[in-house]
Amino acid sequence: MTLGARVLKTGIAIVLALFLAQLLHAPSPVFAGISAIFAIQPTIYRSYLSIVEQIQGNIIGAIIAVIFVLSFGNNVFIIGLAAIIVITINLKLKLEKTIILSMVTLIAIMETPTNDFILFAIIRFSTIMLGIGSAFLVNLVFLPPKYENKLYNSISDISEEITKWIRLTIRHASEHHLLKNDIDRLSDRIIKIDQLYLMYKEERNYFKKTTLLKARKLVIYRQMITTLKRSFYTLKKLHRFENEILSLPDNFQNIIQQQLDCLIHHHEHVMLKFIGKVKPNVTFEEGDITVNRKELFIQLMNYYSEQKLQEENLQYHAMQIISALIEYDENVDHLDTLITTMQLHHKHESEVTIEE
Repeated sequence: MTLGARVLKTGIAIVLALFLAQLLHAPSPVFAGISAIFAIQPTIYRSYLSIVEQIQGNIIGAIIAVIFVLSFGNNVFIIGLAAIIVITINLKLKLEKTIILSMVTLIAIMETPTNDFILFAIIRFSTIMLGIGSAFLVNLVFLPPKYENKLYNSISDISEEITKWIRLTIRHASEHHLLKNDIDRLSDRIIKIDQLYLMYKEERNYFKKTTLLKARKLVIYRQMITTLKRSFYTLKKLHRFENEILSLPDNFQNIIQQQLDCLIHHHEHVMLKFIGKVKPNVTFEEGDITVNRKELFIQLMNYYSEQKLQEENLQYHAMQIISALIEYDENVDHLDTLITTMQLHHKHESEVTIEE
C-alpha cells in the first residue's frame, strides 16, 4: 500500500503545528495538532476556502465560549447549551464543515477558566489558529498535487479497459456475467473521474499565459470525459443487446464490427495525439475504412427499406446500438478537432507532459 500525498501532508502539518506551538511555549500544543488535521485539503484553492471558513468557525466558537463562561460559568450543562448555540450559528451561516473545529475551540476555552480567563481564551484560540495556519502552509509549499497527470492517466486507463470489452463483445467473445460486474465497477471509476476533473479545475495559475492554456485544457478534458462516457454507454448497449446483435444479418454485423474497430482506434489515436505521441496534422485512417457515421446510418436505413430487419423490436434495438455508436463517433471527432486546433495554433505552449 502506498501513502498518498494527503496522508503525508497531514502528518507533516501535525508535526509542524506541534513544533511551532512548543517553540512558542503554548500551554496546550495538542490543540494545534488537532486543528491541523481538519485544515488539510486536496488542493491549494480548497485549502484557501477552508482556512477562511475555519477562521470564521473558530471565531464563533471562541466568542460564544467567552460569553457563556463570563455570564454563566463552565458547568457541564452550560457547555452543552453553548455547543447547541455554536452548531446553530454555524448552520445558519452555512459553515457546516467548521462545526467540529468550532466545538473543539469552544470546549478548549470553556474547560478550565482561570483568573485571567480572557488571556487564557486568546492563547487557546491562537493555538488552534496556529494549527490551521500550519496546515495551510503545508498545502501551499509541500507536494503540490498533479491532478492533470492523475486525470489523464485515469481517463486513458478506463478508455483502454472499455475498448477491450467492446472488441470482445462485438465479436461475442465476452462472458456476460463478467462484463456485467465490470460495468458496475467502471461506472464507479467514471464517477471518480468527475471528481478528479473538479480538483484539476480548482488548481489555480498565477500567470496569464498558463491561465489561458489551462482554460483550453479544461475544455479538452471535459470533452475527453464526455467521450469516455459515450464509449461506456456504447459498451452497455452492446452488452444489453448482445443477443439482438446476433439476430442481425451477418453483413450488417460485420459493418458494425468494422466501424467499431475503426472508431476505437481513432479514439486511441486522439488520446495519443494529446500527449504528443502522434503528430497534430496526421489524419486518422485505417485501410479503406474511415469512420463515417452518415454511411453507417444509411446502411441501417437500407436494411430497413429492404425489409431485412422485419421484426419491430429488432429494428428498435438496432437503432439504439447505431445511435450510441454515432454519438460516440461524433464525440471522438469533436475531441480530435479540439486537440488538433490547440496543437496547431499554440504549438509551443500546448506541449503536454504526462507522467505514468
